Amino acid sequence: MADILFSIEDHVAEITINRPDKSNALNAAVREGLFDAFKRANEDPECRVVILTAAGSRVFCAGADLVEMAALGITTPPPDYMPVLGKNVAMDKPVIAAVNGAAMAGGFLLVQMCDLVIAAQNASFAITEARRGRGSPWAIPLTKQLPRRVMTELLVTAEPMSAVRAHDLGFVNALAEPDALMERARAMAKVIARNAPLTVRANLRMIRFADDMGVQAAERVADEIFQEVYLSEDAREGPLAFKEKREPVWKGR
Repeated sequence: MADILFSIEDHVAEITINRPDKSNALNAAVREGLFDAFKRANEDPECRVVILTAAGSRVFCAGADLVEMAALGITTPPPDYMPVLGKNVAMDKPVIAAVNGAAMAGGFLLVQMCDLVIAAQNASFAITEARRGRGSPWAIPLTKQLPRRVMTELLVTAEPMSAVRAHDLGFVNALAEPDALMERARAMAKVIARNAPLTVRANLRMIRFADDMGVQAAERVADEIFQEVYLSEDAREGPLAFKEKREPVWKGR
């Protein structure tokens, strides 16, 4: 069986880590498969939204495959060791993490890098590197996603945070019963896919620039980002469809 499953339907790509017997740990095959799957989704003109999930009902991803890591003698991971959206993987479409269980270490990273998160009620989140003598420099974006003391707690205790608490803190967008997780994630993806793709992508770019710079500088960049949107065929199609009382037909141009 493939370690990564990929499918696309109705403008929604689904990427599934498929090593449930190994806690969906990130061995070389999984990491390479994720690189390929994200690239495929980003380059497919039919894809407007991506859902990242994992097989099984207990663990979303336990992080790095420590058995493989020990065998290879990996010390400092190279820059291309893990696929990280916006860092070493280009992705201009929204990515929804559908978290079906425990997301630990590198599994936490996979959730952290996504734009939206739907979690099963029994899911949990942990940065466990302190238990293994490893490092988590990738956790820096959490300074924009969680309160400082919560981030500190996760890093220094290595204890898990429940999905309910993560939702209360705004790290998770919505909770779902385990057997309804994918239904909930697909419903959100369907809503996004119905919207104008150029506007959705521009909104993502604006948010990412705002994360990396001050408000005033980000506002100037946002004006530039949306020029393409305002001048597009889709920008004329939206009001016209409203006037004609029909669903818009987006062309992405």
